[in-house]
Amino acid sequence: MNAVNQIPEHQKPAFMASLEAMQTKDSLRMYNDLVERCYLQCVTSFRSQSLKEEEKTCVASCAEKYIKLTQRVGFRFAEHQAQQGQNAQLTNDDT
Repeated sequence: MNAVNQIPEHQKPAFMASLEAMQTKDSLRMYNDLVERCYLQCVTSFRSQSLKEEEKTCVASCAEKYIKLTQRVGFRFAEHQAQQGQNAQLTNDDT
């Protein structure tokens, strides 16, 4: 059963606003983590205003890997949640 359906109608707008705020915060945290990780790993010189070619390549590769990892973790989490839901439903059906 969908958890949102269990919330009383008068509380749904506040719940949805809270959920949206949490998702925005999570997205910003992910973006900040990506920037910090790739910056620390790839930027090695402060002699010019722009990145050197090696740094640009490193940042692009780092960002791609980070995004792929984050997507994979999200998919695995969703799979785990679905499995947990199926197990809970089987348990409820047995009782």
